Amino acid sequence: MNTNKSNFDEQTINQAKETAESFLRNNYENIQTIEFSEEYSNPMGGLMIRGTVNEQEDANFSIDIDIDSGDKLQVGSIGKGKDFPEEKEECKERFCDY
Repeated sequence: MNTNKSNFDEQTINQAKETAESFLRNNYENIQTIEFSEEYSNPMGGLMIRGTVNEQEDANFSIDIDIDSGDKLQVGSIGKGKDFPEEKEECKERFCDY
């Protein structure tokens, strides 16, 4: 685990988690539950959020949230564990709106 703790305020962290949750639910099949485990600053100044979906340890994720993207926070990238749900068909070419 990265020991570089988040230096973002609670409001920004909560907004980033809401953005991550919306992204996951709108872009992936069969997301029933989302559990966040940690957040920390990445070297590029964004916020990295980790967690799992559907209460499965191997359905883990890490999402990089771009904080400096204007009014709306944006997902920069996602890393997924081996049992992570499949992307929705309409979201495979590019991310669906979230």
